[in-house]
Amino acid sequence: MSHVQLIYFNAGGGHRAAAQALAQALGASARPWRVQTLNLIDLLDPQGRFRRLTGMQPEDLYNARLASGFTLGLGQELKLLQAGIRLAHGTMLQRLAAHWRATQPDLVVSLIPNFNRVLADSLGQARPDGGVPFVTVMTDLADHPPHFWAEPGTAQHLVCGTPQAVQQALAAGLPAARVHAVSGMLLRPAFHAPPPPGFDRAAARVALGLPATQPVGLVLFGGAGSRVMKTIAQRLPCAPLVLMCGRNAALARSLRALPATATRSAPRVVVEYTPDVQHWMRLADYFIGKPGPGSLSEAVQMGLPVIVTRNAGTMPQERFNTDWVQQTGTGVVLRRFADIAAGVAQLQRHWDAHQAAVKAVHNRALFEVPALLAALLDGRRPPPSAGLTGQRPGELQDEWPVTSARNEAPAEPEPSPA
Repeated sequence: MSHVQLIYFNAGGGHRAAAQALAQALGASARPWRVQTLNLIDLLDPQGRFRRLTGMQPEDLYNARLASGFTLGLGQELKLLQAGIRLAHGTMLQRLAAHWRATQPDLVVSLIPNFNRVLADSLGQARPDGGVPFVTVMTDLADHPPHFWAEPGTAQHLVCGTPQAVQQALAAGLPAARVHAVSGMLLRPAFHAPPPPGFDRAAARVALGLPATQPVGLVLFGGAGSRVMKTIAQRLPCAPLVLMCGRNAALARSLRALPATATRSAPRVVVEYTPDVQHWMRLADYFIGKPGPGSLSEAVQMGLPVIVTRNAGTMPQERFNTDWVQQTGTGVVLRRFADIAAGVAQLQRHWDAHQAAVKAVHNRALFEVPALLAALLDGRRPPPSAGLTGQRPGELQDEWPVTSARNEAPAEPEPSPA
């Protein structure tokens, strides 16, 4: 049995969600894996001293910024964070090396940015024979160099979900043999599953007070929601909407309390935390949200054209995502959500083209990454990736049975929030 450790943290929900998706995929594969998902913060601060001193986890301030929508200046703060990581490199290296020696993994997979040099160096110190592969699976569509995802000069294997990320990795100096292309972001098995037996989309919408056929928008800003959702709801008075608030109960209450006026005639469904994001996406026709790689990929996987924004407040690592939306034709990019009504009108004018573009995206990363990891562990040449090699979907065998992947996905101990 191969012992693999998946490293994540809770800065945003995408890293943990990707780790859980990969854990499920490995657990359902034919190969026997012993999978551990480990929070990097727990490895670096096992006694919880930071939380005891400050009353919060290191990621909490970042997550609060996301919830407020005040992300201006995060590019400068990222440089300060990276400088702090360099200063603490020696201390973190010793703690992580001790962990690797104590637990003896066969494979280490990072699903986080910024810390990959110290992860690679510490594993090399603990296992100088090089017998434990170190793999970083990007959870962004593109890198934000330097020292964000790619770490040249280390023993890092880098898994890239877009051609842009592949080109950046090679330009950074990673050897081509250590750069691996897959066809998208890691998504939970539920996003690859068909509707449950007997599912009636129109009836489910009508039961919620939504129209059976009129286009319904799904508004989603991650697990903490965002205050801008009120602006969107107010500026789309005639658009039926599903408003996903995640764990932000206060936001949900404020959205439910919006007054019904003569100009607001469309139904609204306000949803708090749920593990069934794919169910609500299945009921919707288009997506409105920030250009996060996870939410974008989930929406497109579920057949939804997207409306996102790009401006000075867009996080640096997410700016390419808006280019991707425009390059692929999968949606509309606005400057601000105050213009959301015009964005919805633009999406609807070119509805057929956007739907066709969405259908042309074939993300099989959930199946490709386990096969790649198995090959690296066995010292074999990794298999080619569908989506980046010109192959049609279905030409590569799923690494785990269709019945497990699509209908009997393993239980999710802590699914990504909506």
